[in-house]
Amino acid sequence: MQYMVSGADSNVALISQMRRGALEFCVMALLEHEERYGLKLVQALEAEGGLVTSEGTIYPLLSRLRRDGLVETTWRESEAGPPRRYYRLSPAGQRSLANFREEWSRFSDAVDHVLTGGQP
Repeated sequence: MQYMVSGADSNVALISQMRRGALEFCVMALLEHEERYGLKLVQALEAEGGLVTSEGTIYPLLSRLRRDGLVETTWRESEAGPPRRYYRLSPAGQRSLANFREEWSRFSDAVDHVLTGGQP
């Protein structure tokens, strides 16, 4: 019985890792055509259901994307509260997102094929 719980725990950890890995590119896709600030990104991800996240997850991710040159930022005054940092995809981020889309398509097609009973 303990083995089953352990397996279930590892499935939860695996799904969590998959979400975290895909989240970076989901954020980049949201910034592809529209500048957004952190809270708006959280709200857009929450609206998708399976991508629920928090500001505590998004801001470190955005900081890393900025350090890596994948997003650019500007500060803007807010009508309610302090200025907000808006994020947009940089040219390097656009290339990275395009590469991910190609790889994701191949990967997800292969996984779907196997999971639905197809032969590799």
